[in-house]
Amino acid sequence: MTGTDCITALKALGEVNRLRIVRLLLDEKLGVNQISTRLVMSQYNTSKHLRILKEAGLLEVEKEGQQRLYAVVPRLKQQLTDHQNVLDLGCCTFNFDKLPQ
Repeated sequence: MTGTDCITALKALGEVNRLRIVRLLLDEKLGVNQISTRLVMSQYNTSKHLRILKEAGLLEVEKEGQQRLYAVVPRLKQQLTDHQNVLDLGCCTFNFDKLPQ
């Protein structure tokens, strides 16, 4: 990642609910309602966090009928798989196993 990309990703991942969303989306694609229910958050806040993560390039959106499904971008998912749940942004690393739940 470039310096600007790293800063954007750090800002996006610097909030615990966004980390929780990323963790959840590592396993499957989900819609806003499903995410908000599982994480016990309002749909409004969930949507706001999803927008920030998407703008940071960490999530992708797939339209399925009326619903939009969110997923972690493949390159990020692959990096976490290859490096035992460690995300390397270039400027720092996040060990998803050691982050707060």
